[in-house]
Amino acid sequence: MNPILTLLDAKLHIAGSEILWREVVGNGFGLASAIGGMRRRVWAWPVGIAGNALLFTVFVGGVFHTPQQLNMAGQAGRQLMFIAVSVYGWWSWYRHAARGTALEHRGVDPRWASTRERVVLVVAMLAGTAVFAQLFEWLGSYGPWAEAWIFTGSVLATYGMARGLAEFWLIWIAVDLVGIPLLVRAGYYPSATLYLVYAGFVAWGFLVWARAMRRPTGADAPLNRFSTADR
Repeated sequence: MNPILTLLDAKLHIAGSEILWREVVGNGFGLASAIGGMRRRVWAWPVGIAGNALLFTVFVGGVFHTPQQLNMAGQAGRQLMFIAVSVYGWWSWYRHAARGTALEHRGVDPRWASTRERVVLVVAMLAGTAVFAQLFEWLGSYGPWAEAWIFTGSVLATYGMARGLAEFWLIWIAVDLVGIPLLVRAGYYPSATLYLVYAGFVAWGFLVWARAMRRPTGADAPLNRFSTADR
C-alpha cells in the first residue's frame, strides 16, 4: 500500500466523529515549531514547514477528501504562505546563528518594533483583512472575514518572528481569538484545540522573549538550558 495514501486516509474515530491523523500530526509539528521559535532555534523553521505541508491537505477538504469536505481558502493559503516565509526565516536565522559563539547559537536577537513598524503592522492588518475577505468570499471560502483576519495576522506574525520583533507573539493572540471559534464551527477540532493551546503558549513565549531582551548582549546563555522538560 502506498504510504502517502495511507497517511492521507488515516482517521481517528472519537465520539462518533472522524478526525484525520494528518491534522493531528500537522498540528503536532506546528506546536514543536512554536517551541523552537520561543527558544529561537533554527530547527523551528523546517519542522514548521513539514507541518504546513500536511495541514494544507487538510484545509483543501474538497480536493483531499476530508470528513468536513470544506475548502477553507484562508487556512490553506496561510500554509503556503508559512512555507514561503519560513524559507526566508530559516535562511535568516541560520545565517545569524552561524555568526554566534559556541555557547550562543540563537537564530535571532529579539527586539521591540519601532513606532513606525507598529503603525505599519496595524495598517497592514486592517487593510489585508479587508482585501483578503473579498478574495476569500469570491473563492467561496468558509467564513471569509474570519479567514482573512487569520491569514493576514499569520503573514505579519511569521514575518515579525523572522525579523525578531517581539510583537509577533501579540499578533498570534489576535489570530487565536478569531481562529478558535471559526475552527470549532467548521469541525476542525484538533486545529481548534491547538489554537487554544497556542493562546496560552504565545503569552509564555512573549514573556520568554521579553526576559531575553532585558539581558545584556551575550548574557543570554542560561536560556540555552530552558526547555519544556523544565516545567
